[in-house]
Amino acid sequence: MFLDKQTFSTVIKSTPLVSIDLVIKNNRGQALLGQRLNRPAKDYWFVPGGRILKDESLADAFVRLTTEELGQVFTIDQATLLGPFDHFYQDNVFGDEFTTHYVAIAYVLNIGDDLTNLPLDVQHGGYQWFEINDLLKQEKVHKHTKWYFEQEQEQELDARC
Repeated sequence: MFLDKQTFSTVIKSTPLVSIDLVIKNNRGQALLGQRLNRPAKDYWFVPGGRILKDESLADAFVRLTTEELGQVFTIDQATLLGPFDHFYQDNVFGDEFTTHYVAIAYVLNIGDDLTNLPLDVQHGGYQWFEINDLLKQEKVHKHTKWYFEQEQEQELDARC
């Protein structure tokens, strides 16, 4: 259920939001990022994703978010859980009068082909495939997005040891 502005503002001021972030990787090992149009993290490159709605299961939210953010349906069982992350922002979707706290549940989704029907002008003004080592060095890639790839690299290192 989507909330009106006043109710949603109260929620943002009062409690963490729960979201799913989609760490999308193609078969060339590149990661898909979108340039955010909205606060928080406006103008930064960020992984696709979004809030889980009240009374919406993780599995249903995953299908909805992949459809809305990627233009294609994927199911949660096609992804691998990376883990939960706290995201703290000094602003919110409506302005900078109060902060936002997300508990983002990150999933890695490896796709075989590039996505061809990426929706624009809702959450993202553009999309780009990044080499992972390059995105970690980019100033305009948000730190919360970088965390996912840093964590993934750490997990790969741990698995080798």
